[in-house]
Amino acid sequence: MTASRIVVMGPSGSGKSAVGAQLAEALALPFVDADDLHPAANVAKMAAGTPLDDDDRMPWLDVVATTLRDAPGGAVIACSALARRYRDRVLGGAPDAVFVELLVPQAELARRMAAREHFMPSSLLTSQLETLEHLGEDEPGVAVAGDPPLTAVVDAAREALDRRQSLR
Repeated sequence: MTASRIVVMGPSGSGKSAVGAQLAEALALPFVDADDLHPAANVAKMAAGTPLDDDDRMPWLDVVATTLRDAPGGAVIACSALARRYRDRVLGGAPDAVFVELLVPQAELARRMAAREHFMPSSLLTSQLETLEHLGEDEPGVAVAGDPPLTAVVDAAREALDRRQSLR
């Protein structure tokens, strides 16, 4: 039985939204993109090329956690959750959340960001990677390669979540 409150995480361009949406569909859970939960001030700041700081992120992460916790039967949410303190914040509001970290080489992240329309400019990739703290072994989650074809990434995420659940 795969977890029912899942955060698909990683830096911008890692495929969080695409993987999250397809994973949610495969698990018959609703999908939420945490980008849609940002207040207008955060979006404007990022669109202007200014990285968010913790004062910007923490209230947003509280909304992410509440959204995840209050989803009847669970949900899959795409959220960067780059640093452990951010994941801890989500877990503070949604203690049964499980993370799926998408591992994508920097060059591929840059290529993807350059090829899409999004409020997050490619110039912020460096700050995202500087903030990134990979999942710790003591954190609830799994890491999978995010650069194979989408279906393979989703299958790998499901298998890793199932393995994790069977070990508990």
